[in-house]
Amino acid sequence: MTDFPIMIFHNPACGTSRNTLAMIQAAGYTPTVVDYVKAGWEKGQLQDLLAVMSATPRDILREKGTPATTLGLLDPAVTDEAIIDAMTAHPILVNRPIVVTPKGAALCRPSEAVLALFDRTPDQFTKEDGEIVRIGDSNPKSPKA
Repeated sequence: MTDFPIMIFHNPACGTSRNTLAMIQAAGYTPTVVDYVKAGWEKGQLQDLLAVMSATPRDILREKGTPATTLGLLDPAVTDEAIIDAMTAHPILVNRPIVVTPKGAALCRPSEAVLALFDRTPDQFTKEDGEIVRIGDSNPKSPKA
């Protein structure tokens, strides 16, 4: 067991999620990876994550590529409980990736948001599209052609 445990709720089909996982590994961590699309969600688990994140279900609701519109979840009148119930029935409705460390939990979009949850970071990281993220530099640079 590590002294700085990291858990990532990951969707391997998502580039941002893959980049976040790779960034965690580049920093020298071996995270617990939960493929939440396969594993699904429990209502209490989502409520606990949202509490740690100081977020609402709507804050982590993914619209693109999900049944959110079909289910009527984009209507402002839909309750938090109804959104959580839909997320447990359709795990893909939860935006990704969500990372949990001893420093807290966050939806890591963009993937660089994960850096705030580390106690150490890599000097730089190259995303799968070739974009270079220089840690501590607020303007990531793309590689020269």
